[in-house]
Amino acid sequence: MAVPSRVASWCAVVGALWGLVPCGARAQCLIQLHDVTTQAGIGFRHTDGGSGRRYIVESVTSGLALFDYDGDGDVDVYFLNGAPLRGTQVAAPPKNTLYRNDGAWKFTDVTDQAGVGDTGFGLGVAAADYDNDGDQDLYINNYGPNVLYRNNGDGTFTDVSRQAGVANGNEVGATTSFLDIDGDGDLDLFCANYLLFTYENHVARTSRGIPKYPGPMDHPPVPNNLFRNNGDGTFTDVSGQSGIGEHEGWGMGGVCADYDDDGDTDIFVANDVAGNFLFQNDGHGHFEEVGLTAGFAYDLHGDEHGSMGVACGDYDNDGRLDFYQTCYARELATLYRNLGGGVLEDVTLKTNAGAGTFPYVTWGPGLIDLDNDGDRDLFVACGHLQDNVELFDDTTAYLVRNVVLMNTGDGRFINVSDQCGDGLQVQLSSRGVGFDDLDDDGDLDVVILNSRREPTVLRNDSPRSNHWIQIRLRGVKSNRDGVGARVKVVAGDRTQVDEVHSGHGYQSHYGTRLHFGLGLRTRIDRIEVRWIGGGVDVVENAPVDRVITIAEGSNPASLRGSPAR
Repeated sequence: MAVPSRVASWCAVVGALWGLVPCGARAQCLIQLHDVTTQAGIGFRHTDGGSGRRYIVESVTSGLALFDYDGDGDVDVYFLNGAPLRGTQVAAPPKNTLYRNDGAWKFTDVTDQAGVGDTGFGLGVAAADYDNDGDQDLYINNYGPNVLYRNNGDGTFTDVSRQAGVANGNEVGATTSFLDIDGDGDLDLFCANYLLFTYENHVARTSRGIPKYPGPMDHPPVPNNLFRNNGDGTFTDVSGQSGIGEHEGWGMGGVCADYDDDGDTDIFVANDVAGNFLFQNDGHGHFEEVGLTAGFAYDLHGDEHGSMGVACGDYDNDGRLDFYQTCYARELATLYRNLGGGVLEDVTLKTNAGAGTFPYVTWGPGLIDLDNDGDRDLFVACGHLQDNVELFDDTTAYLVRNVVLMNTGDGRFINVSDQCGDGLQVQLSSRGVGFDDLDDDGDLDVVILNSRREPTVLRNDSPRSNHWIQIRLRGVKSNRDGVGARVKVVAGDRTQVDEVHSGHGYQSHYGTRLHFGLGLRTRIDRIEVRWIGGGVDVVENAPVDRVITIAEGSNPASLRGSPAR
C-alpha cells in the first residue's frame, strides 16, 4: 500500500530527529573504530579553567591539530588546553601538549623539548608552512594574545607572534585558518572571534533556579580578523580593507574552501545563534559576505542555528564541495549540498544527515571516508556544554556518545553508531576532532578532545578489502603545503575531488595529506591538481594503496610514493 506523502514526510522528520533507519535503507556497516587511548600512552587531560563561576569561554574550548611537526612522514598530535580563569587556583598552569608519533600506536610527550607548551587559553589551531621553508608551523587562536610558533626544522619551535604581528590583542578566539587569499604564493591568516567577553560583563544565568552558562547573545558580537602575509615573516592586518572586518558575529568553527569553484579560496564561518557568514573571494583578497544569498546563513526553514563547526567534502561525488555544520541541542546538524553557481541547499532531511544529532549539542564534524568505499561518511562529536543540564532538561545529557553516519552511496546516510565498535561506546563531552592515518595502514583514524577529561583516540579497524590513495602536495610557485589546491582523482567509474585545508571543523586542524577511498578499484586513471594561482599538473596511471607526493610544475607531474606499513 502506498504511504501518503504527508505521513512519509513526517516519518522522515522523526527518523532524522532520533536516528531511525528507514525501512529498505539498511546496509551492512563496514566501519569499525576501536578505542586505543590507553595503548597510545597519551596522558593529556583537558581543563576549561573554570572556578564554578561559569564564564562563557569555559564552555567552548578547545580544538586539536594533527600534523607532521618533525617531517618524518607520520602524523603527530597537538592538544590545546584552557587556562585558569579568575577565581581558579592551580599548582602549575596547564599547557598545550604535543605528542610525537613513534609508530605502533606509541606517542611521546615532546612539548617541552619542542617549545610549544603555550599556557594561554586555547581555542582554535591551524598548521601550515607560512614561511615556505619546508616545515609546518603552528598558530593558536586564544582567549587573550594568540601565538604563532615558527618551526625551526630541527624538532623545535620559536614563538614569533609579536614580531610577526599576529598576536591579535585580547580577543576570544575561535576557528583559525591559513589560506592564500590572493594567489601570491604565501599563506595569509584568518582568525574568527567569538564574542566580547570580560570578567566585568559576565552574566549569571539560571534555569529553574539552577546555575548555567550564559548564551552568546549575553555578550556583544565582534568582527573577525584577516592578516596578509608580507612574505618577510611579518603580517599586515587587512581586516578592514578586505571586507572581513565589516561584519560582526559570534564566530565558532569554519573552513576556508573554494565553494564556487572559481580558483580562489572563500571563507565559511559558523556563527553561534545567528546567521552564518560566507565570505566570497574576488580572487584578489577582497571578500563579500554572501551567506544569505548562497543559502548558508540559515537552514531549510530560514532558522539560524547555534552553529559550532563546519566540515567540507563532496559527499555525493558530483565534483562540488559540500558543507556539514554542527549546532546546539534540539537542532539537526545540517548538510548543505553544493548545487553549483554559488548556491547551497539544505538537504539534511532528504539525506538523513542529521540522524541521531537532534537531542545533543554537536561540535567537531568530519566529512570523511571511514571505510574506503569511495564516498564520504559523517562523524559527529557530541556533548552538552552545561555540565548540569540533566537537572533542568531531561531530553539531553552532558556526557554522551559520538555519532557515525555511514554514506550508503546513493546520496543518503545511515546511523551506524551502535554497530561500528567500542570507540562509539565512549560517553564524554567532546569538542574538537581530527581525522588522519596515524598508523599508516591506509585508513583514517580519529582523535577527539574531550572537555575536562582525557582525549579519545580511535583506531580504524575497518576491513582492508577496499583500496585507497593518500596525496601529499609540494608547492613551488604556490605555497609549499598546497593549501587551497584542488585535487581530482579518477578511478574507473568514480571521480572524487578534495582540497587541502589548513584549520577546519571545530577549532581544529587535520588532513594536510588528502585521503581518497577507492573501493575495489585497483587502478587510478588520472590525478589532476589545480594549484592556487592557476597551474595544473596531471598524473596518469598512479598506483593504489600508498602515499604519493606530487610536486608542482613537473610535466608530466612527478610523484614519489610509499606503500602502507
